[in-house]
Amino acid sequence: MYVQSKLPNVGTTIFTVMSSLALEYNAVNLGQGFPDFLMSGELTSLVNDAMKKGFNQYTHMCGLPLLRERLAEKAEKLYQTKINPETQITVTPGGTYAIYTALTTVLQRGDEVIVFEPAYDSYIPNIEVNGAIPVLISLKHPDYSIPWDEVRQKINAKTRMIMINSPHNPTGAVLSKNDIDELRKIVTDTNIIVLSDEVYEHLIFDDIQHQSVLRYPDLLERSFVCFSFGKTYHCTGWKLGYCITSGALMKEFRKVHQFNCFSCDTPKQYALAEYIKNEDAYLSLGPFIQQKRDFFRELMKATPFKCIPSHGSYFECYGYDFTNESDKDLAIRLTKECGIATIPVSVFYKNREDNKVLRFCFAKKESTLEKAVEKLVTLK
Repeated sequence: MYVQSKLPNVGTTIFTVMSSLALEYNAVNLGQGFPDFLMSGELTSLVNDAMKKGFNQYTHMCGLPLLRERLAEKAEKLYQTKINPETQITVTPGGTYAIYTALTTVLQRGDEVIVFEPAYDSYIPNIEVNGAIPVLISLKHPDYSIPWDEVRQKINAKTRMIMINSPHNPTGAVLSKNDIDELRKIVTDTNIIVLSDEVYEHLIFDDIQHQSVLRYPDLLERSFVCFSFGKTYHCTGWKLGYCITSGALMKEFRKVHQFNCFSCDTPKQYALAEYIKNEDAYLSLGPFIQQKRDFFRELMKATPFKCIPSHGSYFECYGYDFTNESDKDLAIRLTKECGIATIPVSVFYKNREDNKVLRFCFAKKESTLEKAVEKLVTLK
C-alpha cells in the first residue's frame, strides 16, 4: 500500500534525537524545554479534588465556562482589553495545537505565510500540511531582531498570514512596542491575519513589558493569540493551552477544533479555574525564572561559549568560535563527551543556516545546571 506523504521532508525531530542521546550517555538534558523541578502542590491537589468530586466527564467544547471567564478577567487586568469569554476564548490541548488549528482554520492551498527563522519547529510543517507556502525571513543575528524592510518586500497578494513569537523560542528575543507598531502598519487595510505565539508570556525578564497582541484591539481583530498553561505553571506534560481571537475568527476556529479535539481535560480545567485566582503564581514567574537564567549565565562565563542574551522563555543561546564543527556535530559531541545535551540552532532554519549557536534550557534546578556546566569549563 502506498501513501503519498504530506510532509515528505520531515523525519525524526532533533528533540527526539538529542533526548535519546542524552539517555544513552546519561547526559544532563538541557535540550528540551521543560522544568525538572516540581509544579505547585496546591494545583495538583486541586486537580485531585476535582476528580474526587466527579468532574471527569466531557466539559464544554470551547472550554470550562468558569475558566474562560477567569482568563478574560486576567487578560483585562494585564492588557486592558475586554475579551468576551463566550465568543473569543477556546481552551485547547496545548499551545502547539492552538497554533495548528489557527493555521488550518484560514489557510488555503497556495497561500503564503511569513515565518521568521530560527522558528519553533512546528510552524513550517503545520503550514505545509495545509498546502500553504512558508515565506522565510531570517532574524538578524546575533540579536535576532525582525528586519521589517524585508518583511515589506515579501508582502504580496498571496500573503495570508504573518507569524510572530514573543518571547521567542529558540532565542529568547522579545518584541518591542516599535515591532508591534511596524506590524500594525504593515497589516492595516490588508487581508493579512496575524498568528501570535505567546506561550512564554510570563517568562519575560529584565523589567521588559510583554507586548501582547491583546494590548492592541485593532490588531486582535485580525489575530490568533496562542497561550500555554504548561509553560506558566511548570506542567508541560498537561498539554493544555488556549487561543484568544476576535469573535468572527473564533467562530471559524471552533469549526475545526470541534472535529479534531472537541473537549479538553475536565478536572485540570476546574483546578486551573480556581488556581488562576492566585495572581502571584504567574506574576512572580518572570523573576523566578530570571534567577535561573542569571545563575546559568554566571556559570557559563567560565566556558568558551559566548552569551547571546535572552530576555524571555526557558532558553538562552550561546555562540562559539573555539571549533569549526557544525553546531549539530558539536551538540552531539557535547552529549557524548561532556554529558550535556543541547539543541543546535541550525535545526530551527529550514535550510539549516549555521551561525555556530547552541540553545540551552536553563529552567532547571541549580544542581542540574551546575552538573551540566562543570565539564564545559575545560572544553576545547
